[in-house]
Amino acid sequence: MRLEELVEGLEYEIICGDLSIEVNDITNDSRKAAGGGLYFAIPGAKFDGAEFIPEVIRKGTAVIVTEKSEYALSNILENDMLVNGEFEEIDNNTVTILSVPSARYAMGMISSRFYGEPSKELKVVGITGTKGKTTTSYMVREMLELAGISTGLVGTIEILDGKTSTPAANTTPESIVLHKKLRDMVTNGCEAVVMEVSSQGLMLDRVAGVDFDFGIFTNLSPDHIGPDEHTDFDNYRECKKKLFSLCKTGIYNLDDEQSEYMMEGSTAEPITFGKNEDADYIARGHKLYREKGILGIEYTLDGTLEGDVRVDLPGDFSIYNSLAAIVVADCLGVSFDEIREILEKIKVRGRVEMIPISDSFTLMIDYAHNGMSLESLLNAIKEYNPKRIVTLFGCGGNRSKARRYEMGEVSGRLADFSIITSDNPRNEEPQAILDDIKSAIDKTGGKYIDIIDRKEAIRYAIMHAEEGDIIILAGKGHEDYQEIRGQKHHMDERDLIKEILEEEDVSQICGYNNRYFAD
Repeated sequence: MRLEELVEGLEYEIICGDLSIEVNDITNDSRKAAGGGLYFAIPGAKFDGAEFIPEVIRKGTAVIVTEKSEYALSNILENDMLVNGEFEEIDNNTVTILSVPSARYAMGMISSRFYGEPSKELKVVGITGTKGKTTTSYMVREMLELAGISTGLVGTIEILDGKTSTPAANTTPESIVLHKKLRDMVTNGCEAVVMEVSSQGLMLDRVAGVDFDFGIFTNLSPDHIGPDEHTDFDNYRECKKKLFSLCKTGIYNLDDEQSEYMMEGSTAEPITFGKNEDADYIARGHKLYREKGILGIEYTLDGTLEGDVRVDLPGDFSIYNSLAAIVVADCLGVSFDEIREILEKIKVRGRVEMIPISDSFTLMIDYAHNGMSLESLLNAIKEYNPKRIVTLFGCGGNRSKARRYEMGEVSGRLADFSIITSDNPRNEEPQAILDDIKSAIDKTGGKYIDIIDRKEAIRYAIMHAEEGDIIILAGKGHEDYQEIRGQKHHMDERDLIKEILEEEDVSQICGYNNRYFAD
């Protein structure tokens, strides 16, 4: 593709070369730079991509996009372009160098064009907020998939391109990766994509060039504020707000006090949801239900759509997650009858995921892996008035010990019984991690047992379950591995549960009525 097509509409200065050159590849990794390609010299926290400009020129790179001025660039070249002690001149006929105000923004726009602007061929749903982005993204995707709309996913856990799943390095990947994945989705037959859009992703222009149809605002509270992230809360929320200048339709949780701020000055068509009477989609009279080991919530929808809604997921947050999914589905033409039917089937892997093996007690898997998320979950579960809340959890090794003390304190204070076990011990001794957690529980007076082997800990939880219990396997969620001494070993809690049921006399399990593994 010709360079002049890739940079059309961008602000730039030509340092050397011309725009008629053909570009056959793009990269922001100097190690992958090759002849005929374009290299984005991205300034980073640890390295400045401009430092590698001499290296990529030697590799035959055709185009370099940088933020450096001609003066700064000549300084880099004079210091680095030495071959056998002599300065190596740049041949203007072999390399074109463009200076741009923002290399990251240019990378997003150029990447989109290089891959044929794939976001314009998809219905793109972006989700931003402090809490609930991952769960909401999976719920919206499941809603669309079950409605027959093939949908990709970009998020904290993985990227689903319609054929394969790729583990995510960032919640919102670099734009050069993102546009390539969007092209893969189109090639693989996807009609839509649901994306988690982080504040960092917005601040660093990782979504530049993405044509958003919908932007969803979940909620906002102070987070990601620090030296390497956002300077303060105002900067954090301003970055979040940016999504609503990029999308055609803004979908806002009107119950959150920051929703008005998010709507201010936005050119997006606003649609609102919540319990607020001024919302377009209103949830009224919600009730909790517990049936055959399943926890759920039901409410009456009013406003744009009217009727009763039932969701087989617990907690107040399930109302907001389901409302966001309802709005998107309604906007894309899914009938309300179909929406209601789908909501009773939706399951989000690793997020309050029910494993129905008993009519008498509830067993669930959740990703709650810090004190705040565990406390939020336990408070939601308490509303179901269980006989006991039993938590099973551990904490990762070679990480801040504060998380161990926080999770231990929360579980000791809010759960009736804690089972402490391993969770990615890495290079630490598992028992040392468990001892740290125990020290925090001891201060609360909470009851507990420690069992290092996670399978045996789960076995203990199942075989000692009592009628009315809610058992939470916390911390692993979607993860299907255990990291020990630098190696990841396969370990999926669903597999462990199945193995335990095959190994034990199931007649000894309280209210045993396995529906999860029945097929």
